[in-house]
Amino acid sequence: MAFLAAPFAALAASPGLTLPEALRLANERAPMLDARRAGITAAQEEAARAGAWPDPMLTVGIDNLPVTGRDAFDSRADDMTMKKIGLRQEIPSHAKRTARRSFAARQVDEAQAQSQAEGLAVRRATAEAWIAAWTAQRQVAALQRLREQAALAAKVSKARVASGSEPASDALATEAAVLELDNRIEAARAEKASAQAALGRWLGDVALEVSDTAPNFDALPVPEAQLLTAVDHVGPLLPATAQVETAAAAVDLARADRRPDWSVAASYGQRAGGRDDMIMLEVGVGLPLFARNRQDRGIAAREADYQVALATREDLRRQEAARIRADVARWEGLKRQVALHEKSLLPLAQDRSTITLAAYRAGGELQPWLNARRDELDVHLAHAEHLGELGRAWAALAFLLPMETQP
Repeated sequence: MAFLAAPFAALAASPGLTLPEALRLANERAPMLDARRAGITAAQEEAARAGAWPDPMLTVGIDNLPVTGRDAFDSRADDMTMKKIGLRQEIPSHAKRTARRSFAARQVDEAQAQSQAEGLAVRRATAEAWIAAWTAQRQVAALQRLREQAALAAKVSKARVASGSEPASDALATEAAVLELDNRIEAARAEKASAQAALGRWLGDVALEVSDTAPNFDALPVPEAQLLTAVDHVGPLLPATAQVETAAAAVDLARADRRPDWSVAASYGQRAGGRDDMIMLEVGVGLPLFARNRQDRGIAAREADYQVALATREDLRRQEAARIRADVARWEGLKRQVALHEKSLLPLAQDRSTITLAAYRAGGELQPWLNARRDELDVHLAHAEHLGELGRAWAALAFLLPMETQP
């Protein structure tokens, strides 16, 4: 395709918004990408504190205070009554702290995978919106060129009617052809405005004129074979793979619950009446005596969650592999259709229209030109539609893999 041959690198010199520039702006301005980046920051902050000991606890109180008899609530009546202040520290087991750190690290990976997948989705949606605007822009230009030809035929027809060599009905027919094209042009302009508004959804601008130069829709950034071999790295599978790893870390965390936690405490007791003060030292250890109905059930639940994540990823993997094969087949078919239009149908329709118009200007009949013009219009509109479909099929395959995994 001659008009599609320019690679991405050559687009910067073309006026209007190029596709690479649109992708860059979308990456900077898309709100959901800001949200995903904030999610990564949140996960990283959580990971930084994962596995830390809990804050120590300050304890204050009074021990051995009488509450009955004539000395009730008298802190000086009994030798054992004392005011107490102390500290208590819970110490989670080493296995739990290690498992919590691992689980938090997997959550960071999951947030990053979701951000990558969101970035690919934004790039694809932006590309589709840009392609829609580009297609509508080409359609407007093609219709305007056809209108110039129709206006010329209307001018010839009016002159021939004025000279008496042609009935007035022919002049009305050529005028109707011009009006029909005007109506098609207005519809195409409305479609172009709608496509520009859809593109503005990703770029934050209301209306944008896109460049006339498009990427080469005949070639993918990544070969078709590599897309299938790298299916585990396509955008929709990135979060699913990360969720499998998070589920595995959750299983380890549940197993670590079987390890007992420890605690240490120290307090200082002050007694009244010149009596000796006292200190208290205490060590505690958790006793997971009912693991069968507590910790073991938690482990079983997390293992079931892990199986869910595995099955979900495998189902998504098959779905994506099938979709890639279908999209490649569709892309190949559309390439052949567009090539057929450009090499045969469009030149044939244009030549036929030009020849019949020349014959009409030379004194021939009007109807052959009207038929040729209508056929050329249909071919142009079908070609524009196929171009848009080819561009969307290309975008569906071009933005499957993160940039770092592409060759």
